[in-house]
Amino acid sequence: MTAPVILTVVRDFDASPEAVFDAWLDPARAAAFLFRTPDGAMLKVEIDARVGGRALIVERRASGDAHHHLRFEEIDRPRRLVFLFAADPAVEGQWTRVSIDIVARGDGSTLTLTHEMAPEWAAYEDQTRAGWTMILGSLADLLEKR
Repeated sequence: MTAPVILTVVRDFDASPEAVFDAWLDPARAAAFLFRTPDGAMLKVEIDARVGGRALIVERRASGDAHHHLRFEEIDRPRRLVFLFAADPAVEGQWTRVSIDIVARGDGSTLTLTHEMAPEWAAYEDQTRAGWTMILGSLADLLEKR
């Protein structure tokens, strides 16, 4: 059996842990950064921010509508958010796990995102890392008003 793929992305923010955490669960803020691409148009952001709750984020892209599904496993404001995640081309039930840990750092915070994927998704590792890096950059732009 092949080991799961575990990738980590770390980003510092000039924003409080509360502001960083809250952006993930607020539909208006999430629409500005979460799974948003430079050329896409956000169609739907629905977030049921509770353990067991789900989120659906749909962005229209040149290649078609991209659907992102989340199911929240842990919500510990402002320190930790864990959700199961599936995106095209995955189908319902082909979940991966994303953990977000946030710690205070001076006047700001540091976010560590860990994405655990089954071995069959190994071909998507670089694309996934690049996607999360872009998302966290967009979150920084939103929170730091660049």
